[in-house]
Amino acid sequence: MAYTFAAEDRALICGFLFTPLGQGRAIELGEALQWLAKSPSETPGEFIWLHFNLTDTASAKWMQSHLELPPEFFDALREGSRSTRIEDAADNLIAVVNDVAFEFSFDPSEIASLWVNVNPRVAVSARVHPLRSIDRLRQAVRDGALFGSSVALLNHLMQDQGDVLVRIVRDATLQVDRVEDALLQGHLQQKRADMGKLRRVLVRLQRLLAPEPGALFRLLRQPPPWVTPHDLDELRQSTEEFSIVIRDLAALQERIKLLQEEMAAQVGEQTNRSVFTLTVVTVLALPINIIAGMLGMNVGGIPLADHPHGFAIIALIILTFTVVAGWLAFRNRE
Repeated sequence: MAYTFAAEDRALICGFLFTPLGQGRAIELGEALQWLAKSPSETPGEFIWLHFNLTDTASAKWMQSHLELPPEFFDALREGSRSTRIEDAADNLIAVVNDVAFEFSFDPSEIASLWVNVNPRVAVSARVHPLRSIDRLRQAVRDGALFGSSVALLNHLMQDQGDVLVRIVRDATLQVDRVEDALLQGHLQQKRADMGKLRRVLVRLQRLLAPEPGALFRLLRQPPPWVTPHDLDELRQSTEEFSIVIRDLAALQERIKLLQEEMAAQVGEQTNRSVFTLTVVTVLALPINIIAGMLGMNVGGIPLADHPHGFAIIALIILTFTVVAGWLAFRNRE
């Protein structure tokens, strides 16, 4: 029987059928539908992974029509981006994984979500924007990586995401180190606004990537019966790695906060120095301006106009007032 899925095939980014040995090969929607029509006894140890593009409206329609997915999965799709979580819904593992876009440049808008539904036979993932972790998982399958179960795909996905986050934290730490070194050397060029932007990115990463503890603890305590102990241990290890990364993010945020305070103190000191310099110049110029203004009036009775040493006397008076004004200004600074 021939199947034609023109629009649906465009909605499918990639699909793989995994053998009992864990090897995956690429499939199209037509072959996936034929495989889904078979009973579990006809496909022992096999499972498929379908990855959809949610920007194509045909993807959601196809999933609703041909896949037995719980309503909670489609509710998660409608809710949009939320914090990372993994929960059990009707013996399906539903995961919302917030990951960075493929070309991440420390922009908060480049954090996107991936929705995953996993059961013994089918692993379904869907996204709106290209993600780094899903690309690495797809490349691993093409390179011959073995996956013994659908949960192994989810574990690999979370481990890949953890690696990406570690790299982000490392890059952010290098930026903070450079700013800190420049601050200590007195050659600071970085703006507080840039540090604030980096801190906002890290805060959002921490908020979105922190797994919801309630659902996660319930899952680890009472997993679906089809999840093997090995897969459960791998899932627990992935969540622990997430916790470590989140702690690193929190520590980095505190460093950025301290740097911002130090930068603000330096800016305030520079401002005070500039204001003081302007004040001193104004005070020093005040006596000569006043006396020059008085002597420049074209009226009679200008003092010392007929005195042979009048200019020297006036210059001495101006110099005296200038010295006194400068002494008062610097004394106030001290």
